[in-house]
Amino acid sequence: MTDEIEIHPFKPFLPENAKVLMLGTFPPSEKRWSMKFYYPNFINDMWRIFGIIFFGDKEHFVDAGTKTFRLDLLIPFLEEKGIALFDTATCIRRTTGTASDKDLEIVEETDLVAMLRQLPLCETVVTAGQLATDVASRQFGITGPKVGEYAEFLVDGRKLRLYRMPSSSRAYPMKPERKAEYYQKVFDGLFD
Repeated sequence: MTDEIEIHPFKPFLPENAKVLMLGTFPPSEKRWSMKFYYPNFINDMWRIFGIIFFGDKEHFVDAGTKTFRLDLLIPFLEEKGIALFDTATCIRRTTGTASDKDLEIVEETDLVAMLRQLPLCETVVTAGQLATDVASRQFGITGPKVGEYAEFLVDGRKLRLYRMPSSSRAYPMKPERKAEYYQKVFDGLFD
């Protein structure tokens, strides 16, 4: 176990028009990054899932030649759709040096209620993975939903939904196309 505490390397990505807040746990160590943005590991499936859902093309946001993702397409897309991104931990300690949630000790949680107060149009929170779901559920005072399901909660009288989605990590044993089916349910109806 390392004593080194890591501080979250990215600022919250919070478009003013955000209807959805996507939450993971914490980025992998920098040596695993292909870019300086959320879900930076090239073998992570999140941006492939988004490509499938919104463009019918797993490779839409992928730059295969440089083994990275197309931030020139991704950031304007997220801003246009109103999809905010951050994580449930602002400071962590890696117990083994891996990116796996089971090897993370959360030193400081993100204040998710304060973040939602900055996103007045947000009606949906999506967690990718069990640890992120556990943190969010605890902060919202609800029982965490099962994979593919949601639970409702209130922030200052505003009703929101917390959806628990499959992890986008390749370690989660499900094909990106199948994961996209789960995520599709969240986005159906939100962007008419």
